Amino acid sequence: MSEDKEDGLIETMRSKGNLTSHRVEEAIRSAPRHLFVPGKVKDKAYVDSPLSIGHGQTISQPSVVAKMTEFLDVEEGDRILEIGTGSGWQSAVLSHLVGGKGKVYTVEVFESLAEQARKNLKEAGAENVEVVVGDGSTGLEEYAPYDGIICTAVSPEVQDDWVDQLRVGGRIVSPVSGTVLHDLVVVEKTSEGEAEVVEKERGYRFVKLKGEKGF
Repeated sequence: MSEDKEDGLIETMRSKGNLTSHRVEEAIRSAPRHLFVPGKVKDKAYVDSPLSIGHGQTISQPSVVAKMTEFLDVEEGDRILEIGTGSGWQSAVLSHLVGGKGKVYTVEVFESLAEQARKNLKEAGAENVEVVVGDGSTGLEEYAPYDGIICTAVSPEVQDDWVDQLRVGGRIVSPVSGTVLHDLVVVEKTSEGEAEVVEKERGYRFVKLKGEKGF
């Protein structure tokens, strides 16, 4: 049963220390991962590893999704920007956290992935997510400011456009280029409009961010 497999995955994420928030656990359970995994790898939906979804992209490793979501510190009613929709799983997790009064905007560069994500999100009942086809490396100015921004691919840096589109006190969570592995960075926007690093962890692997300010 997928429920038993999900319980096992939750326990794995807890044991790694990547899942400590009860709210984030509830959000992950509200978005069954098998709904967002292609059929050919659906049997691996509850394994703690990234999986290919085509176009050289992946659905992220569950424990990394948990860690990044906790870092983002989402509150009910928040407006969140996600860069890199993929199959929509991270979007669905965020959808639960922002609730009915919140909104998730998510940008995907590949139109076919965006269309599949819309279908996946609809099946999962995530009605407060808007999937936009575009270049997320420059953010999504149309709906700014955001309470939080999360990038699911490695970026050369935390982009100035993202900081500009973030409210004061909001957070950006993004992997950035390291020497061999990538650094997972959390920044907060100060009252002076600067990006202040509040967390930094080494040792991650992500696909590369596409677009004007990506790779």
